[in-house]
Amino acid sequence: MQWAGMSCTAEEPCPVYLELSAVEAAGNKLFAAGNIHSQTVTLYSVLLGSDDLGHTWQEVHPRIRGAGFDHIQFTDLENGFVSGEALSPLPQDPFLLLTTDGGKSWRQQPVFSETRVGSIQQIEFRSKSEGSLVIDRGQGSGSERFELYESLNGGQSWNIKEASRRPISLKGLLSSPVLWRVQANGPSQSYRIEHQQGARWNVVSEFTVNLEPCRPAPAAAAPEPAPETPAVPAPAPPRSPKK
Repeated sequence: MQWAGMSCTAEEPCPVYLELSAVEAAGNKLFAAGNIHSQTVTLYSVLLGSDDLGHTWQEVHPRIRGAGFDHIQFTDLENGFVSGEALSPLPQDPFLLLTTDGGKSWRQQPVFSETRVGSIQQIEFRSKSEGSLVIDRGQGSGSERFELYESLNGGQSWNIKEASRRPISLKGLLSSPVLWRVQANGPSQSYRIEHQQGARWNVVSEFTVNLEPCRPAPAAAAPEPAPETPAVPAPAPPRSPKK
């Protein structure tokens, strides 16, 4: 609460919300990504994984303070990429989470070697090695707000290919079929993960938006004083034998 500047009390706890922004499948595994936030600040990133197509879920990567995830892509059953950036006080320091074992483990890899303002607007890997991403540097960044980068080593490093004042589109994304999606549902105050089957979208999982509110930890009870140990009289000195 101190880091986020939140003034929460036990009587008036601070509301906390879940926001999911991306979902992707790798065989029978599903992954959903987003963030946890208050009314004013992003608190943590969230990456969820399911080994049974959405019946049960668990967090598969430690939460990153002040960051959020935007996109997920798997090029095969083993190699996957999650894009994110720090969001406080503004989007900066974009990075990827990389996996080469089907999501069992993830490694964080920054896009830039130094601190930079901007967020990953689009990401596309054509194979486990070759990928592209578009950085949006935000308003006020000058005439070349959008930048296109390419990687030939699975996201380990990136080289700039284009800078433009107009949005840059990765054309491969336009032709890729969308079989999974995250939909916000107002009446139930939830995020739904849906799978397209034919012309229909079927709900696979549902996550509530409202999480447990944030409140101070209860004060620790003062330890009870240790009982007094009764004084033990010192042993009397031995008596001298009578003569």
